[in-house]
Amino acid sequence: MFMRRRRPLARAAMIGGTAYVAGRAGARAANREQQQQEQAYEQQQPPPAAPQETDVVAQLTELKGLLDSGVLTQDEFDAAKRKLLAS
Repeated sequence: MFMRRRRPLARAAMIGGTAYVAGRAGARAANREQQQQEQAYEQQQPPPAAPQETDVVAQLTELKGLLDSGVLTQDEFDAAKRKLLAS
C-alpha cells in the first residue's frame, strides 16, 4: 500500500520541481531580453542637441537697425549692447 502511494507523490514532486526551475529560467531569460531591448533603445536615441550659440554679430546688427529706425534710443541701444556682449 505504501508503494502505490509514494509513486504519485514522487511524480508530483518531480513535476513541481521541474516547473519551478523552468519558471525561474524563463524569468531570467525575460529579464535578459528586456535589458537588451532597453540597451538597443538607448543606442537608437540621438544625443541631446548642443545649445545653440547666439550669433552676436546678427543681434548687434538687429539692434543697430532698431536704433537707426528710431525704435531704440542711444541709451537703450548701449544698455542692450553691453548686456549682449556680457553674456
